[in-house]
Amino acid sequence: MSSLLTNSSAMTALQTLSMTNKNMATTQNRISTGLRVNDAADNAAYWSIATTMRSDVGALSAVQDSLGLGAATLDVTFTAINSTVDTLNEIKEKLVAAKGQTDSGREKIQEDISNLQKQLETYANSAVTSSGDNWLVRDPATQDMQPDVVGSFTRNSDGSTRIEQITVDLANVFLIDSAADTGLLDSDMVADLQVAADAAATADGGTPPVDISRLTGGTASILTIDISNLDESANDKYVVDGLVAVVDQKIAALTDAATTIGSSKKRVDSQMDFVKALSDSYTRGIGQLVDADMNAESTRLQALQTQQQLGIQALSIANQGAQNILSLFR
Repeated sequence: MSSLLTNSSAMTALQTLSMTNKNMATTQNRISTGLRVNDAADNAAYWSIATTMRSDVGALSAVQDSLGLGAATLDVTFTAINSTVDTLNEIKEKLVAAKGQTDSGREKIQEDISNLQKQLETYANSAVTSSGDNWLVRDPATQDMQPDVVGSFTRNSDGSTRIEQITVDLANVFLIDSAADTGLLDSDMVADLQVAADAAATADGGTPPVDISRLTGGTASILTIDISNLDESANDKYVVDGLVAVVDQKIAALTDAATTIGSSKKRVDSQMDFVKALSDSYTRGIGQLVDADMNAESTRLQALQTQQQLGIQALSIANQGAQNILSLFR
């Protein structure tokens, strides 16, 4: 039945065209934003999950920054300790050479040792990071000897979050005590030197105790030893032997310190790689939930444009039906 009051064909064509225009707007929005789920109205569940994951990615980015700062501190500390070990080996070589020297020879060797001692202080004092912290020059009485480096950010199954930290123990690592001389380089080694010198005398058939007073003056550390007052006597040769043994002990202690820092450094580096991989995994997961398939959307847009053109033509044809009815009355 044809009617002048109700054009069913035009109504159907208009509904189809409206739906096509709506779908086209959705597709164009996806193409312009690159997102299939742009807000909660598109898909509330996916949008909620993606928003939480984006928040976690931001937290992981902050963890990466903190790990980077910790890695930089460990790198500086590790480099300074390695340089310190090399310099102590040079001091040890100078002491070995001093055993067979005359007074003038020992004085020249002491000049070299004094320069190396200054270099040791420079290594320790220069191990300052961009944050202003120095793990090698510390005051155990007032400064934290177990600093933490942010290690990871995790979300539990119940939705709660947790930040884990990597602790670095500096008790046997720091080189200089800024207040009380208890570091690896500035601590008093008179007792150890006496034991080592007496052991050298005993091994050589001498009679301990060895007089170490001309070397120490009551106190001695790696940074203050001075062999210029020693002579060519058997006693002072035992003192030099004991000094070589004590320096060797310090080298061993610094090697352990380097191992401690190196182990922490490796752990932080590994954690940095893991956090980056985890962040990339989260980002890929977000993309799978909300990103638009641009190839599919482009194809869909072309199809919708064709449907739109056909819809306009169908609506035009439906509207012409009333004109055809009027022609019957002419």
